[in-house]
Amino acid sequence: MYPHRGQSMIFSRIVRSRFLIPAGLAALGALNCAFLIPGEIASVQQQLKGFPDSDVLAHQARPLILAALCFLPAITGFLYTLGGTMDRYIARQFTGSFSLCFGALLTIWFLMDFADKVGDFQDSGHVLQTVMTFYSTRLPAVFLLLMPYSLLLSLLYSMGKLSSSREIIAMVQAGRSIARITRPLIIAGLLLSALAAGLNFHWAPNAEGRQNEILAEATGKIVTQATNVIFRNPSDRRLWMIGAFPQDYEKGAPLLDVEITITREDKTLQSRISTPMASWDPTNHHWTLQNPIIRTYQPGQAPTIDAKSEPLVLDSWPETPWQLIKPGLSPAFLGIPDLNSWIRENLKNGNFANPSPYLTHWHYRWALAFTCLVTVLLATPLGIHFSRRGPRGGVFVAVILSALMLLISNISIALGESGTLRPALAAWLPNLAFTLLGIYLFQQRISNRSFLQRWFKSGQKVTPT
Repeated sequence: MYPHRGQSMIFSRIVRSRFLIPAGLAALGALNCAFLIPGEIASVQQQLKGFPDSDVLAHQARPLILAALCFLPAITGFLYTLGGTMDRYIARQFTGSFSLCFGALLTIWFLMDFADKVGDFQDSGHVLQTVMTFYSTRLPAVFLLLMPYSLLLSLLYSMGKLSSSREIIAMVQAGRSIARITRPLIIAGLLLSALAAGLNFHWAPNAEGRQNEILAEATGKIVTQATNVIFRNPSDRRLWMIGAFPQDYEKGAPLLDVEITITREDKTLQSRISTPMASWDPTNHHWTLQNPIIRTYQPGQAPTIDAKSEPLVLDSWPETPWQLIKPGLSPAFLGIPDLNSWIRENLKNGNFANPSPYLTHWHYRWALAFTCLVTVLLATPLGIHFSRRGPRGGVFVAVILSALMLLISNISIALGESGTLRPALAAWLPNLAFTLLGIYLFQQRISNRSFLQRWFKSGQKVTPT
């Protein structure tokens, strides 16, 4: 009797059902924030307390970025509801393939890594607890490692499946262009790039650097953050040589086997202090040297040696443990906030260490995130095919190109770390080169040209019939 009322009810029901997905994901993101953000805020406060010369703004941004990562699935779900029927169908095909590929690669990686470290887990005495702590801590780094490969395989599989079932051809004949058909995949690449950028900001490098620390703690071994570190303070003419940094050095745990050399303005040796332990008080910023041996040098005279049995307290030295450990930190395990602090302190103190590896990895933190988008540009046109022979040639070329991108990226980073290439060029060059190649492949596929035949045979057009 009232057909329009029934239609409106059906429409409202469909709208409500669609928005249940982003609403549920938003609720899950809020729960994750409630669980993760307080711990992250406490970690930032501890960082700034122990390292007062850290990049304050970058570290304070960590809780905000983590909150954005928690709500990224909700944003994805909202974009899914805004898409048309074709967009949602392609998104479901891709999501299912990506989940399967990522789960399979994660299982293979876990079995291989677990078999390699099972001895360390057994030595810990609490195998299950150690395994859970170890792999939950490494999860951001593992996700960042496996995501591009999962993306490549899922794109090749999902696009190959749609092409083999002639669904791509049906979409083209219905008036949809290849660019329009693949728009959900480009959006997926951008979202995964945003996720990779967030993880690579701090958590993935930090997680990768903590794996040895977790195993050492579990097996009762002495945990050291860095060994045999040299730091030069040119303004005060002091040279620090530290044998080892303990795990909690930023909380006041003493540095081990420390030798401090002080020179005069004319660069002659003034004194040298040796101590088995040097501790820094984060509350008053005083250094305490235990059982120090002080050697004083005068020109043309033998040094005088003063071995003190009482601790020597120094209240005017501005160095902090964070400054001292910086030259010994591996750039591969530093996130953006720590790299910012390192680079700023290095410039302030007159290049106390070679900055090329740290500058290269700073740029690489951002460039690595866009690997997902580059993978979409490479794999999507190679996964789509119109011929009856299947996607074998495209799959082969896609795998080869991805392997080349990984190889060239590793070579480029090594050249950047050595100073042969400029840091920014070394980090971004592989992405720029393969982005241009991906755009070319897309243009060839949009124009219905068989680029494989163009490369190897005659370059004839392929008509989707």
